Amino acid sequence: MLFLVAALLVLGTVLGTVAHAPLGFTLVAAAVIAVWLTVFAIRERHGRRRQTSAH
Repeated sequence: MLFLVAALLVLGTVLGTVAHAPLGFTLVAAAVIAVWLTVFAIRERHGRRRQTSAH
């Protein structure tokens, strides 16, 4: 949870930078973040399924 709070703080800082960054860089950064969030969601869902089936 603390990691997510830190990520949101960094996001707030980065949003100010994105306004001055080139469009290509912004799109690449957005794609990297989207992939990271997708992998995180899949891992969380997979972990919860494994945990509930073991009980």
